Amino acid sequence: MQGFSPTPRARPSNAAPARPSVHRRYLARRLTGAALLITLLLGAAALSVALGARSVGWAEIHAALTGQVQSVGDAAVASRLPRTLLALLAGAALGVAGGVMQGLTRNPLADPGLLGVNAGAALAVVIGIAWFNLQTSLGFIMSALTGASLSAVAVYVIASLGRGGATPLRLALAGAAITAALTSLTTAIILPRGDISGLVQSWLVGGVGGATYDQITPVVPFLAVGFIVSVACARKLNLLALGDDTAAGLGENVALARGMSALGAVLLCGATTAVCGPIGFVGLVVPHACRLLVGTDYRWLLPFSALGGAILLLLADVAGRLAAHPAELDAGIVTAFIGAPVFIWIVRRRKVGAL
Repeated sequence: MQGFSPTPRARPSNAAPARPSVHRRYLARRLTGAALLITLLLGAAALSVALGARSVGWAEIHAALTGQVQSVGDAAVASRLPRTLLALLAGAALGVAGGVMQGLTRNPLADPGLLGVNAGAALAVVIGIAWFNLQTSLGFIMSALTGASLSAVAVYVIASLGRGGATPLRLALAGAAITAALTSLTTAIILPRGDISGLVQSWLVGGVGGATYDQITPVVPFLAVGFIVSVACARKLNLLALGDDTAAGLGENVALARGMSALGAVLLCGATTAVCGPIGFVGLVVPHACRLLVGTDYRWLLPFSALGGAILLLLADVAGRLAAHPAELDAGIVTAFIGAPVFIWIVRRRKVGAL
């Protein structure tokens, strides 16, 4: 008698095909989101070059891009190109810095403006101008970085006092207190100095108007280092999101991870503030919007925040030009109009007691 050899069961003809893996679906969603943001970024950059007190056509844009400045339109485009570049760099820097700060503090309200970093950088620059006749771009940058670093340390130390350490709520409260104090000191320094008050107060609003390549070039190395350090800390931020004890148990040096992440955020904030003035809410709004596309993985969130921040600041600058035509509203005013309602929505959604 021959042995029985079962044959494999035939698959029913109406069986559903195997679903793609979760990883593939997430990857496709993220790549689609990246393509969308890149398209929006290119469109925002085109609008920034084309729109303003004088609208220009593609012929004038092409002429200015090729170095031919023969008409008023060509000159207008030539003056908008560095402004567009600065808005792109500054928006990307603030978006990444906000994402890093939110991951570092595990605080959904973390933002360079709300944690006192921008205020510290601004105060240091104002002191340099008023008391030390600061004039060079490198001097502005170093002063802003020093002020941003000292402010960040002060906020963390104050929030760490007492039981429980630096909780998200304590960081937000300490940041608000430090910001108020530093802003008051900045105002006190400016008021008696009529020779600098007009220029400094315009700078304190925050914006990218009047940008030149000579202003942008010195800040690029600092932004590049800040971007590299921040992106390199993405995996560390993922571990810190699990809690300090869990991160340490997985082999992460928590103190080093926090220090490196803070260094990247301070470099981005300080360098941006030095050249643009303090611009708020970009670092708050953009990471929250990007989480809807890519989730909470900082290896994806930080690059997306760079794209989103650049788009937001470019569009804010364009909106400021058009809203008060033929005059202009600085981009910092427009981002405040956008950011304040988002801030209120986040607080109401999260509930302050749960932060």
